[in-house]
Amino acid sequence: MNPTIAHYWAQVDEFSHFIAYVLLAMSLVSWFILLYKSWSFWRIRRAAASLSNFWQAPSLADALALLHQADFEEMYVPLARESIALAAIAQAPQQSHLNAKASLDDLLTRVLRQQLNRATVRLEAGLSLLASIGATAPFVGLLGTVWGICHALTTVATAGNVQIAQVAGPVGEALMMTALGLLVAIPAVLAYNAFNRLNRICQAELDAFAYDLHAHLTKA
Repeated sequence: MNPTIAHYWAQVDEFSHFIAYVLLAMSLVSWFILLYKSWSFWRIRRAAASLSNFWQAPSLADALALLHQADFEEMYVPLARESIALAAIAQAPQQSHLNAKASLDDLLTRVLRQQLNRATVRLEAGLSLLASIGATAPFVGLLGTVWGICHALTTVATAGNVQIAQVAGPVGEALMMTALGLLVAIPAVLAYNAFNRLNRICQAELDAFAYDLHAHLTKA
């Protein structure tokens, strides 16, 4: 550990230690979300690139099997599986329930909307926490800096015979808390903006796939 950081850590009180631990926890959480969402979006983008194979399959069963092999995150599979199953049920003898009174068009719209909503929830999971960390980490670091400066000035004042060197050192060390807050916030903000863009792209592709499924199954 750097001697300046070690000296600052040794002279601050428990509250400053608590602020440092909070920043460390925020950093670990943000990096976990960053790595997990990066891996997840990478697999979703790979599955989106193979959607053309779905429509080139000889049958819906083969198309669904091909999609299963490519869609490891199961973003597109539920849309195809549920809509194909519903289309098969709609061709069976009707029973006395509410779905029996609805057309296939309405049923497919309802099922696809439900699956799209679930996919949207999964895509947005963790983004709010990432945005919160990016927005609050600088202020947490600033709180640690202000508290450290107050603590340092109080310690220096009680010592008497105050000199500029005695003030500049502790104040400069306290500013490291603000730097730590920025180091936590900057990756979180950049990751949030990147994931937001990927999120919009994935949602557009999900909507397009749902529209194609609806059009194919209603015509079939």
